[in-house]
Amino acid sequence: MKQGNFVISLDFEIHWGVWDVVKLDNYRDNLLGVRTVIPGLLHLFAKHGIHATFATVGFLFFESKEEMMEGLPPHKPGYTNKLISPYEGHFDEVGNNETDDVFHFAPSLIKMIKQSGQEIGCQTFSHYYCLEAGQTIEDFRDDLRATKRIAAKRGIEMKSFVFPRNQYNEAYLNVCKEEGISSFRGNENSWLYTAKSTESETLFRRAVRLADAYINLSGHHCHEATYMMNNELCNITASRFLRPYSKRLAFMDWLRLKRITHSMTYAATHGLTYHLWWHPHNFGVNIKENLAFLERILYHYEALNKKYGFRSVSMQQLADILKQES
Repeated sequence: MKQGNFVISLDFEIHWGVWDVVKLDNYRDNLLGVRTVIPGLLHLFAKHGIHATFATVGFLFFESKEEMMEGLPPHKPGYTNKLISPYEGHFDEVGNNETDDVFHFAPSLIKMIKQSGQEIGCQTFSHYYCLEAGQTIEDFRDDLRATKRIAAKRGIEMKSFVFPRNQYNEAYLNVCKEEGISSFRGNENSWLYTAKSTESETLFRRAVRLADAYINLSGHHCHEATYMMNNELCNITASRFLRPYSKRLAFMDWLRLKRITHSMTYAATHGLTYHLWWHPHNFGVNIKENLAFLERILYHYEALNKKYGFRSVSMQQLADILKQES
């Protein structure tokens, strides 16, 4: 039987990804919790033999505000909606370094991830939104190059890519390929998960996605090598967003777990890939419950690994495997 793959990727952004979603004061506990979540995740990954990809926003690499200002891309996205831009007046909120501003700097956490042996991928420099009005392809290219520069300064070569809000199209994929990226996290193959701008999203689609997290409405979203390797840029396609613990919905957690583990089993028994993803700040509150739920998933992975040879790989590791097999 052909070996299946288990991929985990995390969108590591702290404050830079929530300018336009909520004010910092309303999300403070989630963001502060990341400082506990990252070590907890690394511990679980080491315990269960998990290889993961932490797709990281470039802003978080800097040691100081001075270094950050020097490392900004020359062309910045001119979003029509200024509220989604981190460049529009937000730098007044940025402190001098990680010691006095844990919301905009995370070099110590990035160093911790690197030393653990986990992959550090790219989630753009500024949490860039590719389908929003006002930005251009060249803005995106400069943003990507700025991210790769600061990562290289820290001894990290970024090869895997995650698009913020899963917004992308073929033109942006071509830029990634031209700039040395070898894999990206594609969206689930369903109308529920196709890439859309913020204003194009609907409440109905969000509601159905929520239901799909508990009941299999859209399929297993497990993928064959031929699907993921249809061009030079490997599409390490998403299977499931790991929703955080909710006290209000906790009575349905057995369904949430079943939705994930059944699809993992399907992937393992059919030689397919299953790709689970989330944001560390999703676990920033109810940390104990979130990590416990994740560990139940990882125990199921271990059982599938022993019985079917289901293997855990990072995005880059899987891209290397796919290229060798193609």
